[in-house]
This record gives sequence, structure tokens and C-alpha cells, in this order.
Amino acid sequence: MFTGIVETAGEVVAREETPEGLRLRVAADGLDDLHHGQSIAVSGVCLTVEEFGAVEGAGDRSWFSVFLAAETVAKTYLDEVREGDAVNIERALAADGRFDGHVVQGHVDTTAEVRAVKRVGEDWRFTFSVPEGFGKYVVDKGSVALDGISLTVAEKRGDEFDVAIVPTTYDLTNLSGKQAGDPVHLEVDVVAKYVETMLEGYAESLLADAPAPSAD
Repeated sequence: MFTGIVETAGEVVAREETPEGLRLRVAADGLDDLHHGQSIAVSGVCLTVEEFGAVEGAGDRSWFSVFLAAETVAKTYLDEVREGDAVNIERALAADGRFDGHVVQGHVDTTAEVRAVKRVGEDWRFTFSVPEGFGKYVVDKGSVALDGISLTVAEKRGDEFDVAIVPTTYDLTNLSGKQAGDPVHLEVDVVAKYVETMLEGYAESLLADAPAPSAD
């Protein structure tokens, strides 16, 4: 499980396409406890560390490789990243860790698009599209994860919504390199999906228990 509090922005340093999927190598600072089989979120996509090591002569900079199966490649935009591109990195939450952000699974629901970026004082206001079928999960002041970043919906209008980005988030994540037309991974709040499922089950039970209409 993740919280959407990005630790750092890593850099794609290598990519390898295979018949089974895509392998990426990412370098980043401050990842001091990488290990084989570890869950790690790369721009919001939960992946598994295959290999890792230190970048020679680069201080505390290290690298790790992950493999994306064909289904993951099809579901995300990571097949579009190239060497030099920035990706957000978050390691899975430790059992004794501080829980900030919100519950993020790393199971990307869909890909949204940056509609606009506007500077507002010291902050930024980003506008994103709401992909078809996901509007019911995006509500004012609700939580969403965008490229793995836990954010609050500032305003929703039709098929788009705004979020406010503070300087720390802008500087620490890959949002500083985003512009209109760029893709982002969208994971909606899993709580909303559970509530929807429970309500659907409740409605079905009411219909099943309802008396049959009279023939009179």
C-alpha cells in the first residue's frame, strides 16, 4: 500500500522492449533500502524491483529495474517514457510509518490528460480531464492520485477538474515538467469504489426482497 506522498522524482535511464512487456531502469536519490521483490510505485504504478544497485560516483544515487507486463503497458502510459524522462517514486508504506496522503494501491484506473497549467501566486493550478466513466468518483474536496501523487480535487466542472499544487509538490515531483496534452495516471479513491459496490449490493437485495406485483 502507498500513501501518495512521493519521495522523489527519478529518471528513466534505460528501457528495453521485449515480447512479454517492457523493462525500465530508473535512477533516483535517497533510496537507501532497495531490495529484490520490493513493491515500488513508479508514477503511481505499483511494480516490483527486479535488480538494484548504486550509481558509481553519484553519492547516494541508486538505480533499480522493474518489468511491466503487457497488460500494465496497455493500461498505463509508461510505454511512452524515454530515457531522461522524470517519474515519481514512492516505496510501499512501512507498517510503523506515518500515514499521510490517502490510501493509494498503485492500481491505475485510467489515464487522464493535462488540460491546463496556470501559475497562481506561489502555487500552480492544474486542470485535468475526467475520462469517460470515472466522473462519479471525482468529487469536490475528494482525493485522487495523479501519477502517484495524493491530491485534493479543488473543483470539478463537467469532464474536467482542478487541483492546487504547492511549491514543494511542484518541485519534488514530475509535475514541474508537465504541460497541456501530457498524460497522467489516475487512480480514484478506493473507498469510493467500495461504497459504490456496497450500495449496488444493497439495492439488489431490496429488489430481491420486494413483494411481487399483484396480478389484480
